[in-house]
Amino acid sequence: MQTNTVTSSLPCLYSFRRCPYAMRARLGLLFANTEVELREIILKNKPPEMLAISPKGTVPVLQLPDGTVIEESREIMRWALGHNDPQRLLDKKVLEQAGVLIDKNDNEFKHWLDRYKYADRYPEGTQAEYKEQGEMFLQALESLLTKNTYLLAERVSIADIGIMPFVRQFAHVDRETFYSLPYPNLQRWLQYWLEHPLFVQAMTKYPLWQEGDEVVVFAG
Repeated sequence: MQTNTVTSSLPCLYSFRRCPYAMRARLGLLFANTEVELREIILKNKPPEMLAISPKGTVPVLQLPDGTVIEESREIMRWALGHNDPQRLLDKKVLEQAGVLIDKNDNEFKHWLDRYKYADRYPEGTQAEYKEQGEMFLQALESLLTKNTYLLAERVSIADIGIMPFVRQFAHVDRETFYSLPYPNLQRWLQYWLEHPLFVQAMTKYPLWQEGDEVVVFAG
């Protein structure tokens, strides 16, 4: 997708701090040591500047200095790490498997996660039923983590940063319940990520962006 060239010399990222898709995009940028101009928004008041380049109105949205717009969080991660990947998150040995796992996260787990978190919006089922469905994915992750420190290997991959924000959201629906579940490896893995310096940096609070504000550099 192409639009008019942005004025900043940096890529411009529209982000919402608590959105798991935006979290993984920010993590990808940080692991790639890539600086962007950060524009923190709230979804109930989307700025016209963002809607002009991405009418679907979801975050994250990354606009490159040449005007190219990347509207999907997975593509933002791939773009950033494709330019600089010092920790080899895009290791070819696990890349296909990572893609399959992220697909399952985005297309299946997220469906049940939304219903578990917002059960009152989906009265056709109960929260307990939605939790049980979501746990099927958690069980698969637990199985993977019995074999490796990270999801697919002994080093971090794009699967870890692509999926962790969603597991975090599931856990935070009811933390006591999550940490009582029989998934010790998943719980350890999540706790590791919650304390990871790059995730802590990714979750830094910034003021909401308005046209005319000074540029906020989100630094990798």
